[in-house]
Amino acid sequence: MVEHRGLDIMSTPSSSSPSSSNAEKKLFSKLKVSLTKKYPQKNAETLSAQYGTNLLLIGVSVMLALAQHGPAVKKEHLLAFITALMLVQLVWMLCYMIQSERERSPVPEKDAHAGTSWIQGGLTMLALLSLIMDAFRIGSFVGYHSCVSAVLGVYPVVHALHTISQVHFLWFHIKDVIKKYETFESRFGVIHAVFTNLLLWCNGVMSEAEHFLNNHRRRLTALGYDNVSTGVLEAEPHCNCSISVCSMFSTSLYYLYPFNIEYHIFVSAMLLVMWKNIGRTLELHSNSKRPSMRSPGLLLGPLLGLLALASSVTVLVVYLIHIEKSQQTREAAISMFYLYGVVMLSCMCVASGAGLLVYRLEAWPMDTGSNPSRTLDTELLLGSSLGSWLMSWCSVVAVAAAGPGSPSFRWTCLVYSLLLVLEKCVQNLFIVESLYRRRTDPDDAPVPEVFSITPAPVVPPYDGIVNRGYETQDKGCATLEGETPENRAAFSRKHSDVTLPVGNQLSVIHGRKRQILKNITIFLFMCNISLWILPAFGCRPQYDSGLEQETFGYSVWTTVLNLAIPMNLFYRTHSVASLFEVFRKD
Repeated sequence: MVEHRGLDIMSTPSSSSPSSSNAEKKLFSKLKVSLTKKYPQKNAETLSAQYGTNLLLIGVSVMLALAQHGPAVKKEHLLAFITALMLVQLVWMLCYMIQSERERSPVPEKDAHAGTSWIQGGLTMLALLSLIMDAFRIGSFVGYHSCVSAVLGVYPVVHALHTISQVHFLWFHIKDVIKKYETFESRFGVIHAVFTNLLLWCNGVMSEAEHFLNNHRRRLTALGYDNVSTGVLEAEPHCNCSISVCSMFSTSLYYLYPFNIEYHIFVSAMLLVMWKNIGRTLELHSNSKRPSMRSPGLLLGPLLGLLALASSVTVLVVYLIHIEKSQQTREAAISMFYLYGVVMLSCMCVASGAGLLVYRLEAWPMDTGSNPSRTLDTELLLGSSLGSWLMSWCSVVAVAAAGPGSPSFRWTCLVYSLLLVLEKCVQNLFIVESLYRRRTDPDDAPVPEVFSITPAPVVPPYDGIVNRGYETQDKGCATLEGETPENRAAFSRKHSDVTLPVGNQLSVIHGRKRQILKNITIFLFMCNISLWILPAFGCRPQYDSGLEQETFGYSVWTTVLNLAIPMNLFYRTHSVASLFEVFRKD
């Protein structure tokens, strides 16, 4: 043993160089692993979230500089920055799809709640409208190509390619629960896609707000307000168009902006769920059976919803026609809008309250399992409500501070603003409770007892256990020994206490309550669509009433509207999506 140790010591100097080289390689390998794959998951989330937030702030900073219309920052600078971000996302999506095909596991983990078929269908419809918008942008660039930057032509082409690739990616990979490359490749790629779409949403909101501010300034100037200074420039270039349809392209863009805006915020929410699912361990009940879409008894909810939708379209057309006319006609149009809103919001409050009352009468348990999609739905509902709440309370303050010469619709505006706050509170409660309720199937009610144990002594082979399920099926069966008429009468009473009509009665009660909930859900679904249509297509009395502008000033009030109206539009579309999930679940 001593000689062997001595040989080892003598041989150490001759092998010191290879061992040190191996040690360096091991150290480098450990360092590489510690900086990449083995990085703590929570820190990886924080790093990627900080990266995406700073990416968004860079774009918002450029937008704020662009809003001043100074000579330093121009629109092509912002579009070039967003185009570069879209190209980076395209490269990442291509690499991810290639890598997924090469390293496909036998049974990949999927989150069934991340992207349902109806979400994919809605996403595709919004994407098609966005592609039409890109075609109009390309046509407008062709007409003005001699006096505008080439970036204005490259941007819609890249955006169209980005839209097609992103829809394909979301169709086939949005449910993926990523387990590999959790830190850098996947987390930073997904969060880059989230904030790229948020910047595209901000760009669309800013362009649409610029259009409405131009129209608002033109209306105020026509009414004799000379002290209005917005600093907003017209969108069309100062040169002649080489084709005859340039004005049609420019006008059509603003009718498609709402769909493009909703497309990007919709995609951002879906990708954020995918980012939350990275490294997640799915629960056994997370991919349960799909809810049934059979909905018997739906009549009142769809009829009232269609009536609300038709009324909204009528109000929109009448408002847009009369708002351009005299002061008296304008006030009549604004009063009509607020009266319509009071009726609509009152009905929605009653419907949501009735739904909550049904839940108070039910004993359905709460589902507390992990579900990133449902958690995000709740957070987005509450967060997007802030915009309309801010706008409503500003209107309340303006009505309270109004003098005797204020417009006649100010009290209707007050009621409308208060109801808007109440309606969102009650509807949020109804949607959140519906999403977190775990339904119990009436068909799973306890089955009447078939076996009973008789206390009477019975000789073998019966051992006191009597099968009553076959008592009346076969008249040829022998009568059991030891069974008295009293025992038979006792069994008959016991069996009659738990007969099937009781289960049927419970099933009927459950069915009626679910029919009520489905009618309420479809009515709220149609109402939210109606309240989205009005501001999305130009019915925005907050710009035209002048009541809040006198209290807060033009610049402050338009800033509030530019923040609140996009959030309100997103709230309505997100409520529509959440209510459809509730409808499928009930």
